Amino acid sequence: MEYRHVTLFRPFGPLMKVKSEMIDITRSIINIIVPLAERTEAFVQFMQNFRDVCIHQDKRIHLTVVYFGKEGLSKVKTILESVTSESNFHNYTLVSLNEEFNRGRGLNVGARAWDKGEVLMFFCDVDIYFSAEFLNSCRLNAEPGKKVFYPVVFSLYNPAIVYASQNVPPPVEQQLVHKKDSGFWRDFGFGMTCQYRSDFLTIGGFDMEVKGWGGEDVHLYRKYLHGDLIVIRTPVPGLFHLWHEKRCADELTPEQYRMCIQSKAMNEASHSHMGMLVFREEIETHLRKQAYRTNSEAVG
Repeated sequence: MEYRHVTLFRPFGPLMKVKSEMIDITRSIINIIVPLAERTEAFVQFMQNFRDVCIHQDKRIHLTVVYFGKEGLSKVKTILESVTSESNFHNYTLVSLNEEFNRGRGLNVGARAWDKGEVLMFFCDVDIYFSAEFLNSCRLNAEPGKKVFYPVVFSLYNPAIVYASQNVPPPVEQQLVHKKDSGFWRDFGFGMTCQYRSDFLTIGGFDMEVKGWGGEDVHLYRKYLHGDLIVIRTPVPGLFHLWHEKRCADELTPEQYRMCIQSKAMNEASHSHMGMLVFREEIETHLRKQAYRTNSEAVG
């Protein structure tokens, strides 16, 4: 007679205060690590957000860019140098790898490029928009040897579909709204994460056996789930994934390709918008019939 004892928390039960303590995050530096290849236009937009939030508001940030390949490298250097001259910002590291892009490899290299001891890291993609409030959430929800933070990102749909009724989609800042027709909570994505360097190195970093699109972030997330650290997973209002066209490469494994296509489909538009596109011909036929019936009645 063996029993397994399972302890569950009842999320909708009464709140009980376990303890109350003050946490000082005033000196907590975040090393934002961005793996990148080619997408220089997206990097321009990323650096605009970085300038506004990290340099002008937060001021406790180090930026590490791990760039793959030679094409576009000079432009990235120019962008960083321009930010340095305009804002007197020198807290950045540019690592150049003459290799094919591999996100996990880039983040591993970026984490090891830091040589000043312990630091809180935010693994970030170039198409992510974040707020100053998110950076403090990052600091509050990660603790070395105790907690890692996996925020749920709000992913924006294709603005060409969302704002099809307008001649031109509004500026990015005006697209950052939490509505079901503008985007969705990316509860299946584990790429954006805040964790301390020591915890990342102790658990072994990303699995370098994973090639191509997707998978490496899920492997790391599962390693933490099976480890001793607390994994905090929650939606965060100040973290957005900006829409960009996805390309699913032919060399992906069948499982990776399926995941990529699934992600591509979910990122295009809401269920209702997609339905309108799928049934566009049927809708147009109905409208023509309605117009014909109205004209016939008018003539009669």
